[in-house]
Amino acid sequence: MPTFPAAPRTARRLSSSQARRLALSAQGFGRPHPEAVTSRQLSAALDHLGVLQLDSVTVFARSHYLPLFARLGTYDPASLDRLIFSARGRYTEYWAHEAAIIRREDWPLWHWKREALRERFTCTQPWVRENTAMLDWLLAELAEVGPMTVSDVEHEATARRGPWWGWSDVKVGLEYLFAFGDVVSGGRRGFSRIYALPHQVGMTALHAQRVARPDAERELVRRSVRALGVGTIGDIADYYRLKIAPTRDALRALLAAGEVEQVEVEGWQRAGRPLPAFVVPGASIPRRLEATALLSPFDPVVANRDRALRLFDFAYRIEIYTPAPQRQYGYYTLPVLVDEMLLGRLDLKSDRQAGVLRVQSAWVEPGVQAGHLAERVAPLLRRASAWQGLGDVVVADRGNASAAVRRAVDGE
Repeated sequence: MPTFPAAPRTARRLSSSQARRLALSAQGFGRPHPEAVTSRQLSAALDHLGVLQLDSVTVFARSHYLPLFARLGTYDPASLDRLIFSARGRYTEYWAHEAAIIRREDWPLWHWKREALRERFTCTQPWVRENTAMLDWLLAELAEVGPMTVSDVEHEATARRGPWWGWSDVKVGLEYLFAFGDVVSGGRRGFSRIYALPHQVGMTALHAQRVARPDAERELVRRSVRALGVGTIGDIADYYRLKIAPTRDALRALLAAGEVEQVEVEGWQRAGRPLPAFVVPGASIPRRLEATALLSPFDPVVANRDRALRLFDFAYRIEIYTPAPQRQYGYYTLPVLVDEMLLGRLDLKSDRQAGVLRVQSAWVEPGVQAGHLAERVAPLLRRASAWQGLGDVVVADRGNASAAVRRAVDGE
């Protein structure tokens, strides 16, 4: 496989600090939080991110609420729900990263992926080939009844198979149809996706538009570079889950057009050679950046674990699937951003029965003073608790920063 050429001698060289500040600024950090967050500001932040990953874990707050809280501060989650889950609103869902919110107007950019998934799953998944009658029935049922959740579908195949997480044949069929684009999202009820035919949610014209795969991938790569601020080929491909080869081809075309610039970043190497990195020409790098934020495990700043390690020297993984005795930090630890660094991690739980926010463990990174982290994070924890409609913040004893965080939260 051909490699990307080394950056020219005249290429800009970014220090690790410059790279962090550029990346965080591109992600919307470092700006003052508005006093009251409006729907327009939520929409602007969503458009800036380009993709908002969904996840069902609710131990603290659903993942898709956290990136907006990190960037804008306290807002009404119900306002975000109305914005992103409206059947005929500005946004819809697709596998644009994992399950994610995207702008409805961008639906044509994903035609190539829908067709690729149809071809792949038809060839590789026996279920698809063996259950064409089920797929046809589901489409006919939606046409007759209208948009539905899985539980709305009256069919003997709605019964789950095996353990509680086992999908029914109805759920499997609807998810394949969703991947193919034959079925689209009609919003959500609670957290259950409503499945609909494109015309039932006003997407007929958009659904008919076709953007050629190279053109779509080039546009997605352009957006990835802008959203990341600075990234390697792998970073840029990962933002929208593109393949490496078309990402490389798109970057070559964008370089030739002057729409991206190749740079070198201090410490970004592989096998002793600089990793090619890319930025938007003329992108402004803040001289300093002030921010304090809790990051979702799926926030674009840390979702790519390799990039988080390279950019922040922060080794991170979510431990919800790790047996409790083997967890190093906790069930749902959130990275803590302080200015341009990730200084620690907190395992948070919204205890709604007791009405408190529980800090089940608090950790500071090597070389960081626990008191410094605690001083910055204590006001944020109080705001987070109020945002979730809770009262006191209760800090458990676990973690090398727990005592300092408890003192700061209690005002000692």
